[in-house]
Amino acid sequence: MGSQQTLGATMSPIELSAKPQEIRLHHSNILALFRAFDSLLIIFLLWFILQIAQIEWNNVYTMFAISAVIIFGLFAESNEIYYLWRGHSMLNLASRIMVAWIVTELIISVPMFFIHPFKGVSLSAIFLWLVVTPIIMIGLHWSRRVFLAKLRSNPSEPRRVAIVGANDLGLRMINTVNDMPWLGYRIIGFYDDRIANDDVGRRLIGQNITVNGGLDQLYEDARDDKIDIVFVTLPMRAELRMHAVIDRLADTTVTPYVIPDVFNFDLLHSRLTCFQGIPALSIYDSPLVDNSWAKRLEDLVIGSGMLLLLTLPMLIIGLGVKLTSPGPIFFKQTRYGMGGERIKVWKFRSMTVCEDGDNVTQAKQGDMRVTAFGNFLRRTSLDELPQLFNVLSGSMSLVGPRPHAVAHNEFYRGQIKGYMLRHKVKPGITGLAQINGFRGETETLDKMSGRIAYDLEYIRNWSLLLDTKILWGTLFSGFVGQQAY
Repeated sequence: MGSQQTLGATMSPIELSAKPQEIRLHHSNILALFRAFDSLLIIFLLWFILQIAQIEWNNVYTMFAISAVIIFGLFAESNEIYYLWRGHSMLNLASRIMVAWIVTELIISVPMFFIHPFKGVSLSAIFLWLVVTPIIMIGLHWSRRVFLAKLRSNPSEPRRVAIVGANDLGLRMINTVNDMPWLGYRIIGFYDDRIANDDVGRRLIGQNITVNGGLDQLYEDARDDKIDIVFVTLPMRAELRMHAVIDRLADTTVTPYVIPDVFNFDLLHSRLTCFQGIPALSIYDSPLVDNSWAKRLEDLVIGSGMLLLLTLPMLIIGLGVKLTSPGPIFFKQTRYGMGGERIKVWKFRSMTVCEDGDNVTQAKQGDMRVTAFGNFLRRTSLDELPQLFNVLSGSMSLVGPRPHAVAHNEFYRGQIKGYMLRHKVKPGITGLAQINGFRGETETLDKMSGRIAYDLEYIRNWSLLLDTKILWGTLFSGFVGQQAY
């Protein structure tokens, strides 16, 4: 017994300070509770509707309820509905909930069409449940935010925030905090003793920037208990200055946060992760790292439905290709897929030639290689329909950057910065660039740069909701275009 010692007795201060430090991720117990509550709400609403309609609960309803909870939970995770740090606006949160629920509806509705009729199942009750659930769910999330905003608006609650660094990042922090009133933060103001200049990374001028004082004033206000939280938004090159600020704040009771100015990089779907307490930020990443299953499910469900609807038109088009010009019905060209992997992309043949190699000439207006029937197919994008086979096989997606010929990739990768980053996702039949006018020939560097800018914007902001918007936009503006030859 006498040999037993406490931790403090067995380790010296030097040994304690030498232990590896780690950073813990912040979690919201309220959002964790709402995640569980939403799952119970899905089941409860189905039960409640059945009770009102005086319909007996059976195993089929149990299957619907459990399936909805599991599927909605998966898509809610991919849409980051329960992430505190995302700070969604209420409109954005509502749209994410709706998208997750609509996908859930589509998936659980499939059995009703292919295995129907279920014995003893009220389709009207199921339909009412599918409509009412997201409305009530969104209403409860809105109520939660209103309640928390009112609860945390009490000035006596310790959430008074100061910003160190009157720069662009500091201004962005203030706007972000103001957009999230449910956090209960109250901005005290900027503190900065640097001379204002035109370098927005150093010190903003104008834009109604009011600085309460320099750093000495910050330390005085912190010691006088006028500040509870400090966001340090100094540029990363000011490392020594940041250390000095943090060291001085150690003599107070405020909670300092260091906000690294990572936005100086051209981030592409950047993700913050943690390796045993070591934070890491990816600069160029793919949205499919965590969501490939959601994207694949979207492609399989919607792609299969489209193929069923378009089988007869595709047969007619294939016959038209065969009867109007000699050669094969389909044309397969080598292109880059996700990660730069070479894939064979299917198309209805629209030319008298089937070029594929290191030298491929892009189709131009009045191109003599294009057949009369092929010209119609290209202008209406009907020549792209066989790429549904690529989608179902997994080499392409319904939505994504359009795949370019290998020869074009090799040329433009040396001309346009970040060109190859478009291969962070699978190529698509349609994309954000196509519904914004960048369809068909890109005969100038400016036009190709415009297309690439939209491709990278798509990857940067990918979500199932964005895919839905692009598919919807394709119906009205993506199929026919003046630049398609």
